[in-house]
Amino acid sequence: MENRICSLFNIEKPIVQAGMIWCSGWELASAVSNAGGLGIIGSGSMYPEVLRQHVEKCQAATSKPFAVNLPLLYPNIEQHIDTILEFKVPIVFTSAGNPAAYTQKLKAQGITVVHVVSSAKFALKAQAAGVDAVVAEGFEAGGHNGREETTTLVLLPLVKQVCSVPLIAAGGISTGRAMAAAFALGAEAVQVGSRFVASEESSAHLAFKSAVLSAGEGDTLLTLKELTPVRLLKNPFFQELVLAYQQGSSPEKLAEILGRGRAKKGMFEGDLEQGELEIGQVSALIRSIMPAADIVDEIWTEFQQTLVCMGNLVHNA
Repeated sequence: MENRICSLFNIEKPIVQAGMIWCSGWELASAVSNAGGLGIIGSGSMYPEVLRQHVEKCQAATSKPFAVNLPLLYPNIEQHIDTILEFKVPIVFTSAGNPAAYTQKLKAQGITVVHVVSSAKFALKAQAAGVDAVVAEGFEAGGHNGREETTTLVLLPLVKQVCSVPLIAAGGISTGRAMAAAFALGAEAVQVGSRFVASEESSAHLAFKSAVLSAGEGDTLLTLKELTPVRLLKNPFFQELVLAYQQGSSPEKLAEILGRGRAKKGMFEGDLEQGELEIGQVSALIRSIMPAADIVDEIWTEFQQTLVCMGNLVHNA
């Protein structure tokens, strides 16, 4: 497919795998890139030396472009940037911070920069900072999310009407039909997270993947808005948070309950009781663990079929 995103990233299919903490290592990123999409290494859960290993292994596993997701609030961000520059990673997705902080430094080295936003206001700020594209991530998405609770269906046209840079849709997208809907609203690519959690190459623990497959409608909720909003599967840890809210706990108390390492405990180590289980609402649609390449092909095929069907509907109207 030829569009601005495919040209910008030099990829065949406008399907981007999200850079999810504890789930998006080199195996997943290289598999998605080899399948014609854009794979992303999620650096937010990696020490600097670990990111180096993942970038090296990803470069050995694919000759195609891949990216690194760089949360701007990460404490060792300068070391991560040094790794990105040293290994000439071609594309960086920034998130969770001010895009003006590092965009020009990265672009000066020939790196394509994309920033993840949850509102039209922040999309404008990202465009003003000089990013090459934006990801508009709706309220449905898993993991850390915007406080505005704007759904993908509403967010995409809001961003499209104020930004001229290419738009990537995220949040609640796991099928080709959803991809077609995003394109109808102005997107030129989709970023898929939750569906790739339940892939063979995902570094998520099998127990977490199984919990995703078992999730139903309403089994996730956005919480911890006083700290950093995050969408979680409901489990005993989540219920502990619910009780804390009922008792009127302060943000400091909530931070104490959250502690450190909850996401690793849940998603990477498979503690379904006391871990933080970050996943999107679309988990209710996911019922199988598949190779990443098959996920890309399934989404792409259904997307093309949906466009044909919609064209026929319009023609026959």
